[in-house]
Amino acid sequence: MNLYTRETHPENRESILFIHGYNMAGWMWEGQLKAFSDYHCLVPDLPEHSKSSEVGPFTIKAAAEMITEIIKSKARNGKAHLVGMSLGAQVVLQILSTSPEVVDHSLISGTLVNATTPSAGFQKLLDYLLKVYIPVKNDNLSIGSYIRSYGIPSNLIRKFKESTYVISEDSSEKIIRENLLFEIPEGIEKVKTPVLVMNGEKDYRIIKESADELLKIIPNAKGAIAMKAGHMWNIEKPEFFNYVLRAWITDAPLPEGLKMK
Repeated sequence: MNLYTRETHPENRESILFIHGYNMAGWMWEGQLKAFSDYHCLVPDLPEHSKSSEVGPFTIKAAAEMITEIIKSKARNGKAHLVGMSLGAQVVLQILSTSPEVVDHSLISGTLVNATTPSAGFQKLLDYLLKVYIPVKNDNLSIGSYIRSYGIPSNLIRKFKESTYVISEDSSEKIIRENLLFEIPEGIEKVKTPVLVMNGEKDYRIIKESADELLKIIPNAKGAIAMKAGHMWNIEKPEFFNYVLRAWITDAPLPEGLKMK
């Protein structure tokens, strides 16, 4: 089966492909689709998420391969600007490492990476945390913590809950393991396409450290912090996010409100 992919304005000359985070789906980009009606936009649901829930099993490598095929078959001239948040940003990195020819500019934010293979102690801790979290992942307390952390507005809470419920316990465990054990992919140090590596000022410390690590490795990357913003700041501050994205993919100066690294 193919990934469900929403497509808007295919008549436009350039394509942007947006990749969502864990527990979410293409709906998280609604604020971007409205602002980028002058672009051809592609918005897939990742494997085992939302309308692609029957596609699997989820791995970051498999997701990257599927999305690369979407770009080759649907994007204008077989190339797209890539935008990824959190889990989606990891998929963008994987695509950059294996198929950089399909990428124009890319913007990644909230990207967790491991510079070295996680230790046996960390993996043992992860086993314990999953054992505790998975049985309660659909409880109001767990969902509420995500809603507060991501700054999800009231009009999107129902969609977030629906996206969470769709993901089975087995799928959640696989996806979280892929996310937390993700290592910097081989070949990323050779990427020549422009990459904007971002995080919110209020983002998790490990995300901020990961951004710094990526900026050391990706030769044509720039780094920036979205001030007064959290992990999913495209939802929290959609107008500002859109301003940053448009500036980046058009090679215009980045706006005030960012702290450059």
